[in-house]
Amino acid sequence: MPVNLSIKNVPDRIVKRLRRRALKHHRSLQGELLSIIEECVEPKHSLTTKEVWEEVQRTGLKTPRESVTIIRQDRDGR
Repeated sequence: MPVNLSIKNVPDRIVKRLRRRALKHHRSLQGELLSIIEECVEPKHSLTTKEVWEEVQRTGLKTPRESVTIIRQDRDGR
């Protein structure tokens, strides 16, 4: 049976960041919070070597500099 959870006294700066993250993922604040919790408690799927290679090919990376830019953009978006 589902349970309602509550987090009290969340600082405004955290709420603002959560709202931006929810907007980025096209989710409600509640949906984003549930997604974050699921990511933390669900077992992670380990990628196979083939899956990693396919992902690299999909992104079209050609130089290490491109990967640095992509990683930096991802971090800045959090």
